Amino acid sequence: MHSKQSASDAGMATYNLVNETVPTIQNPDVRHALAERLRYYNELGIYDFYRRERNGVPSESVSGEMEPEVAANLQQDMREEMPPRKSTVVAEVPDENGFQSLAPNPEQGAADSIAGLRLIREDLGDCTRCKLHQQGRKQIVFGVGNPHAELMFVGEGPGADEDAQGEPFVGRAGQLLTNMIKAMGLRREDVYIANIVKCRPPGNRTPERDECETCSPFLMRQIAVIKPKVIVALGAVAAKNLLAMNASMSELRGRFYDFMPAGARSSDPAWQGAKLAVTYHPAFLLRDPRQKGESWKDLQMVMKFLGLPMPSSVPK
Repeated sequence: MHSKQSASDAGMATYNLVNETVPTIQNPDVRHALAERLRYYNELGIYDFYRRERNGVPSESVSGEMEPEVAANLQQDMREEMPPRKSTVVAEVPDENGFQSLAPNPEQGAADSIAGLRLIREDLGDCTRCKLHQQGRKQIVFGVGNPHAELMFVGEGPGADEDAQGEPFVGRAGQLLTNMIKAMGLRREDVYIANIVKCRPPGNRTPERDECETCSPFLMRQIAVIKPKVIVALGAVAAKNLLAMNASMSELRGRFYDFMPAGARSSDPAWQGAKLAVTYHPAFLLRDPRQKGESWKDLQMVMKFLGLPMPSSVPK
């Protein structure tokens, strides 16, 4: 496999929420974590913040504290993208290692990825965190594949076949995805496959915003445990949720994004995140086979990055 290179070296687009007008936090990891946290709160409709004293010490005197103008700049940038709602939340003080308000997840102490994924699944349990558990789901569809995979596919949500079998992408769209993986010179067992939401939405409708926000933290933890080199977002719902940006498929496709799972930490400090590519969902390709060639271009971009041989045939 090719070694990783920076997006700037490769001439690829990056996804970066950090505003250039934020000079007071120098550590880029802290700045990125801060921006991701504020975006997460803004996605929930939270824009107003206050600061809490820590151990009786006013926050203004804590080293590395978020300056008010920093929060204001970041909030203003993201407020332009989303309608405001009413709410208030405490903004914790970041340190050089990230946010102290982020409690470590149990999988961070796991011996390996297999154990880590098992701990996440146990934490998920018989999930009743969103309304999907009341709307006819048969079982939770957690994810399947190689826990050490360099390539991960993320779809939208389970369909009827997936809900029945408890495994993602096993219906007609799943068969096409398997063929796409084979065309890349890989086996389904070589990659990891998951969805934004782990329960089937009724009638295969698009997952709603609150459902995605409730379920996606478990996906982020899965990604942090697996530590893939590349993630392929299948379809607009997966892409927009992973990237937290609203754009058309034509705008999202054809490039790599730097991706670090929000709110989750890898136990391996050497893992600096994944490259994320966007392509069409296999279900869409079944409805419009003319786009298979375009999707194949996206997969070839991924293959080139991973150093895989380049077959010329388009998957059927």
